[in-house]
Amino acid sequence: MPIDYDQLAATYATTRSAHPVVMARLHDAVVAAQQAGAGRLLEIGCGTGNYVGALQDATGAAAWGIDPSLEMLAVARNRWPGVRFEQGTGEALPLADGSIDFAFSVDVAHHLADPPACFAEAWRVLVPGGKLCTVTDSDRIIATRAPLAVYWPETVVVEQRRYHAIDRLESWLMQAGFAGVAAEVVEHAYVLTSLEPYRERAFSALRLIDDDAFVRGLARLENDAARGEVRCVARYVMLWARKPHDS
Repeated sequence: MPIDYDQLAATYATTRSAHPVVMARLHDAVVAAQQAGAGRLLEIGCGTGNYVGALQDATGAAAWGIDPSLEMLAVARNRWPGVRFEQGTGEALPLADGSIDFAFSVDVAHHLADPPACFAEAWRVLVPGGKLCTVTDSDRIIATRAPLAVYWPETVVVEQRRYHAIDRLESWLMQAGFAGVAAEVVEHAYVLTSLEPYRERAFSALRLIDDDAFVRGLARLENDAARGEVRCVARYVMLWARKPHDS
């Protein structure tokens, strides 16, 4: 059953947060774009705006957030008034050609109906020399997620089926005309401080497994948390690409 992200907007706003290492790398990219020119920023599939809002707040960059969910956008507009949020999809961005200096997406590629079309659209809206960062997961990362894969191993197969292989994403980026395509793995280790995101099934993978599996995994997590620290690690693949200057 498809996930209704309009219904999840309030939950996402209160339980989801930005990956600190991903945020730091994106911040560096925005600052570099500002130093090279205007530094106009776009998040494709922005949800409630955790990333684009914080980046705009920190850098003062002109920023846009695009998402298909009206409820997600309503939350985002309320939280981040400095960002221009518009409804749209990655495959049909409501922006002019050459109007963006740096574009990115986080955990969006596997939701796209047509990833090559999204990359072609990103190429279109970027200025020559502009950069795109696609933040996603690999099969290995999905299989070693902690706590998700530890307490809900049922999520592994479900997630590996819907995420695209990294080499396939790289191929689509190059087909769209991007150069300098490179993958970087980032990691953040932490101790779990709240069970609420898991109790609320705030991660879409937990809504794609059956209720019995979810309840069993949550019980194990709650038992371990009651006995002591639950150590976690969040990893991502950051795929970097550049629109050639002569494009």
